[in-house]
Amino acid sequence: MALRKRLHIRIKSQQNTGFGSNAASYGGRFISKNGYANVRKSGVGFFDSISWYHTMLNIPRWKFMFIILLFYFLVNCFFATLYLLIGIEHLDGARVYTPWDKFGQAFFFSIQTLTTVGYGHISPTGFFASMVAAVEALFGLLSFAIATGLFYGRFSMPKAHILFSKEALIAPYKENQKALMIRLTPYKNANLTDVEARFTLGIQAQESRGSSNQFYNLELELDKINSLNLSWTLVHPITIDSPLYEFTEQDYASIKGELIVFIKAFDDMFSNTVVKRTSYTFDEFVYGAKFEPMFSRNEDNTKTILHIDKLNAYQKVEL
Repeated sequence: MALRKRLHIRIKSQQNTGFGSNAASYGGRFISKNGYANVRKSGVGFFDSISWYHTMLNIPRWKFMFIILLFYFLVNCFFATLYLLIGIEHLDGARVYTPWDKFGQAFFFSIQTLTTVGYGHISPTGFFASMVAAVEALFGLLSFAIATGLFYGRFSMPKAHILFSKEALIAPYKENQKALMIRLTPYKNANLTDVEARFTLGIQAQESRGSSNQFYNLELELDKINSLNLSWTLVHPITIDSPLYEFTEQDYASIKGELIVFIKAFDDMFSNTVVKRTSYTFDEFVYGAKFEPMFSRNEDNTKTILHIDKLNAYQKVEL
């Protein structure tokens, strides 16, 4: 039985996804749950390996705000230190009583110069203080232009606001059949149309020369819909043509495999195409289960209520 399954897997292999066929050359999963390739690049400098623009657009909101505030604070500390080195007496109008007053007056004068607010009660005197203030004003204009662009880029960047179920299910399907199912749903007030889905399955197969990665395109019962307004359960019927044919619950537990999910849709709001990816390893498969309904009608039967909190709800069934 195991030999027949390995031969079946090898014969049905269709494609290579770019991860290579050598199973010993990769670690963990191919695609992380958030949709990014589970790859760390080496052999190149740290600053050369990072696109700072893309990084600032994709990091969490709290990290972005923290970096902006930290940059703002450190820049003003740097220029305040320069004013102190030049001499606080070159800041006309500064009232100094203690050493902390010196730094405070220089720090807040730096803020006024960097932001071009300029309240006017303190002004630089002398060549060096005036030169530092001029450089800081230019630096402030450029840095705020960059920060504004990043804010707008994060706000306006097209995103596929789609949630996936945490587990993939091996569920009953039609008459005495089984199917691989996952569920997804939109969670914001976006209007997604022309939604397409694709499954790619990667399995670590044992061969005479060792283990290798085998990849397959899995056929879906329905791979395209006109509009995604409620939940959508993606179904791959496990027929004799499926690489998962005759797989038992023990096979999913003992064989290394991963299901990669690709979603592409058109967002009317952005007037642009958006994509979303995720993956499920075999240990995230639930054998013998089916999803519970996640939408219902309201009390006066005028609207459909989509229960996002029921996206992962399923019940165990016999196969």
